[in-house]
Amino acid sequence: MRVGFWRNHLLLLAVLVLVAKLGHFHRWGGFQEKSTSKKNMNSTLEFFIENYNNVSNDTYLFRVDKLLQSHMQLTSGVEYLVTVKISRTKCKRNSTKSHSCPIQGKKNLKKSFICNFLMYTVPWMNYYQLWNNSCLEA
Repeated sequence: MRVGFWRNHLLLLAVLVLVAKLGHFHRWGGFQEKSTSKKNMNSTLEFFIENYNNVSNDTYLFRVDKLLQSHMQLTSGVEYLVTVKISRTKCKRNSTKSHSCPIQGKKNLKKSFICNFLMYTVPWMNYYQLWNNSCLEA
C-alpha cells in the first residue's frame, strides 16, 4: 500500500508539472485593446524609449510624445503591442533629465517617428524585454 501511495503522489506531481509547462506557453485570448495600469504602461514606455535612445545615433534624445494604441496579451507575463509617436527633444544625449525634456521647437531640428513595438514584461518582477520594434518618420 505504501508503494501505491507514493506512486499516486508522483503521478500527481508529474501531471502538475506538465500542466504548468503547457500553461507557460498558453495564450489567453490573444491581444486585446484594454486600458492598462498607468504604472505598468508608463514603465513599459520608459523602457522602450530608453532602449531607443541607447541605440539611436541622434545627437538629441527622443521621448514618447503620444500613445496612439496599445494592446496587451497575458502569457506567463504580459505582452504589449504598442504604437507610439516619439519626438526629438531639446536635450542632448549626455543629458540625464530625459523625462522632463521639452520637445524640439526649432523647425530644422523637429523630428518625429511613429513606432510599433512588441514587448514582453513581468511587471511584478520589474523584468522587460523588447522583442521587436520598427519606426517610420512621421
